Amino acid sequence: MVFNFICRRFLIHARPQIKHELQFNFFLFCSSSQSSPFTTKTSGSSHQHSFTVTYLINSCGISPESAILASNRLDLSKSPNTADSVLSFLNNHDFTKSQVSKLISMHPRLLLSDPETTLLPNFQTLNSLGISNTDIAAIVTARPKEILTKKLQDTAVPCFNYLKTVLSSHDKVISCIKRFPTALTYDLQIYAAENIRLLLEIGVPKLRIESMLAQQPRTFFTSADRFKKVVEVVTEMGFDPSKIRFLLAIHAVRAMSKSTWDKKMELYKKWGWSEDDIFIAFEKYPGCMMASPEKISRILDFLVNTMGWDTSYIVHWSIVFCFSSEKRVIPRCLVYLYLAEKGLIEEKDGFCFNKWLMYSDKKFLKWLLKTYEEEAPEVLKLYQKHMDEV
Repeated sequence: MVFNFICRRFLIHARPQIKHELQFNFFLFCSSSQSSPFTTKTSGSSHQHSFTVTYLINSCGISPESAILASNRLDLSKSPNTADSVLSFLNNHDFTKSQVSKLISMHPRLLLSDPETTLLPNFQTLNSLGISNTDIAAIVTARPKEILTKKLQDTAVPCFNYLKTVLSSHDKVISCIKRFPTALTYDLQIYAAENIRLLLEIGVPKLRIESMLAQQPRTFFTSADRFKKVVEVVTEMGFDPSKIRFLLAIHAVRAMSKSTWDKKMELYKKWGWSEDDIFIAFEKYPGCMMASPEKISRILDFLVNTMGWDTSYIVHWSIVFCFSSEKRVIPRCLVYLYLAEKGLIEEKDGFCFNKWLMYSDKKFLKWLLKTYEEEAPEVLKLYQKHMDEV
């Protein structure tokens, strides 16, 4: 997985019509008229679909669109008691209404399960590991098919125990699993242990590995051969194994195919970036290559055409691609432009990236209102206006 730019450097929205049709179909499903020229099913079939759609909406809280799609592969009219028992089981295990809605939307056939034989054993396994009902609900809702269709006793127990030997903390293990619930179905001796041993051998500090495993567990869950190649690429780039950026670079490289990486390279080049620029940006903050092409284009368009930033400045602050363009970059920068146009920002100060974009929302607002006390009411109003618009 040695990307072209590394080699060269070191050698030298969208479906309004569909929504309309789904709403129209819902009307047909719920219609009691059998003489409609649009009806294509037998009355029995229509009844089954109507019952299923109504049940999914009223009892599970899912949208009409999702209910209609689910009813095409699900018939609850023959087993409403089973569906009721599943919902009762989830409620007794502390699932919130929104979690039930999301869970059923993702895995509607769950309503055909026998809670005692198919659900309870896995829940008991997770409870036996000291995982609370609240955390189990979050884990199951995130990956229902993977968690509920596997026999967790065989994999979850050794997975949990292994993670605990590495992370040395129950809370960190829970954090890791909540971020990547599918880990519970992995044999970590195959997918993680060897990768972690490799990192330790090349000098990556144990504490950094622990932190990364807890925050970005997916990084380690890949075959040993592929992980070794990723490590080689990152090492060739010149990243220092003792620094956190080494692991961040591994996370970024591992997450993408070569074709995806190349497409993002070409996108940056279309904005006038050289391969050296891209490498420097990636070196400073590897997350700049994790942003979607749409987000990269949106941020560059705003920073270049609205803010007038030079490429060299953006390269230096490549972390900007990891911020929300709608909730941080654009609203805050527009407020800066407003204050600059009013002459309230001294030329020598310019744009202080740390204050304007690195501060947390709470800290930013506190600093902004304190710095511009006289203009505070209008600045706050303007900031909120931009937050609502983007």
